[in-house]
Amino acid sequence: MIQPVSLFVGLRYSRSTKGNAFISFISFFSIAGIALGLAALIVVNSVMNGFEKNLKSSMLALIPHVQISGKRTEIEKLLPELKNVENVKEIGEHLAVEAVLQTNSQLQGVRLQGGSKDDTSLIPFLKQGSWEDLQDSRYTIAVSRYLASALNVNIGDEIRVIIPSVSNYTPMGRVPVQRVLTVSTIFSTESEADLHLAYTSFDTLERLLKRKSADDATYSIKLFDAFGIQPILELLAKHPTLAVSDWRVEQGALFSAVAMEKRIMTLLLTLIVLVAAFNILSAISMMVNEKQSEIAILQTLGFTPLKIMQIFMVQGSYNGVVGTFIGGCLGIILTLNINEALSVVGLNLLGGMKLPTVIEPFALALMILSSLLLSFIATVLPAFKAAKVLPAEVLRYE
Repeated sequence: MIQPVSLFVGLRYSRSTKGNAFISFISFFSIAGIALGLAALIVVNSVMNGFEKNLKSSMLALIPHVQISGKRTEIEKLLPELKNVENVKEIGEHLAVEAVLQTNSQLQGVRLQGGSKDDTSLIPFLKQGSWEDLQDSRYTIAVSRYLASALNVNIGDEIRVIIPSVSNYTPMGRVPVQRVLTVSTIFSTESEADLHLAYTSFDTLERLLKRKSADDATYSIKLFDAFGIQPILELLAKHPTLAVSDWRVEQGALFSAVAMEKRIMTLLLTLIVLVAAFNILSAISMMVNEKQSEIAILQTLGFTPLKIMQIFMVQGSYNGVVGTFIGGCLGIILTLNINEALSVVGLNLLGGMKLPTVIEPFALALMILSSLLLSFIATVLPAFKAAKVLPAEVLRYE
């Protein structure tokens, strides 16, 4: 197969095992540095993507993505228009209140939500009991596995629910509304939602709040993609009499922190690849100094400065391509087998949890291209220096 002469010579230099051992040592570590840096970048990025996806699928699945409060008649007129928005999954009346769960020995503050029969968001996370058990029986409650453990209760046990914002007035004075509810269902999302979220039926919570069908109402909107919230907000902005809030009010800071941590980790690991690229620059610079007589001979044979530049750019890029290929393969293999790899080295997560991983093709391609680009840029300066070699001066004493 016919190759361009600059490519042929550059690859010969790259594969040569003879010559300065120190240059070979630096070249090897530049390849190893790029490979390890890129592999670490892929693994960390994929794990962070996995955690972010878990947060979206667990925490955001249980809370309203958008809440609308206002006159019931106005909201009901708006419902057909909202349902036609592509990203809308379901719309329903929403009821929630801050409450205290009390057992004989423990107290726990929670956000108590009233779930309707049509609300299926909790079903994928049920561990004991069923959604029908919660809906069909009056005065029942669903708690997370964490709350069940903290309150030392199980299916069939009773919990006293105290709602400080609603009162009964007695001869003894103002007394918060309270009611004994039976635990019918236990769920687990393995997220922060388990710490402070409990469910009861919509009818039960309506009774506890002494709420009758009124002119004012609150509706919740669930979206297929909670981050594609802007079209809904733009539509609701046309109705200034409605009070609108979204999930970012309560959980936005958490997701912003995860995104910031992801960007910082990516930046730090990219620096490893950048340092390895500087090793390529050092290796090619020393190679240029060592090969000056050969460069001069090639120039006397008719090689133009551009051809000389291409030779050393090929040599440096070869190291970058090899390191990127090894690092990309290693990173993907480690990502797909991260939990098994941790078990082999004796690192087990608390409670038998598994690290979630998600490989995003676009992010993977961007990381690989960035590695190749950094490697290529590192070759430009020493290759330019090689092109400036003057044959007459170098060969004067040869």
